[in-house]
Amino acid sequence: MGKITKIEIITRQSKFEELKEALNAIGITGMTVTHVLGCGLQKGKTEVYRGSKFKIDLLPKVKVEIVVHTVPVQDVVDTAQKVLRTGQIGDGKIFISSIENVIRVRTGEQGGDAL
Repeated sequence: MGKITKIEIITRQSKFEELKEALNAIGITGMTVTHVLGCGLQKGKTEVYRGSKFKIDLLPKVKVEIVVHTVPVQDVVDTAQKVLRTGQIGDGKIFISSIENVIRVRTGEQGGDAL
């Protein structure tokens, strides 16, 4: 069984469509997308509503989870960085972790065959 890797990308919602298209172009055929809330260096932002200021501590983000077996991990990382980097705080994070095994429930296939 070859190496299976999970890549999690957390970024701005406004960049998701561009990221999805770029990942499709390098051969990524499946992903899980979750709308999440989070904060990092941005520490939220202050908004004014009906004349009153209030702080929004958790900002809306998109979390994209990809499991790769045949597409090189570095290609995914390079593509994501190219699309997402604006140079501003809030561009996001990329997490990479090894996957021990994958099992397709319907057929019982395991490893790379299950992807």
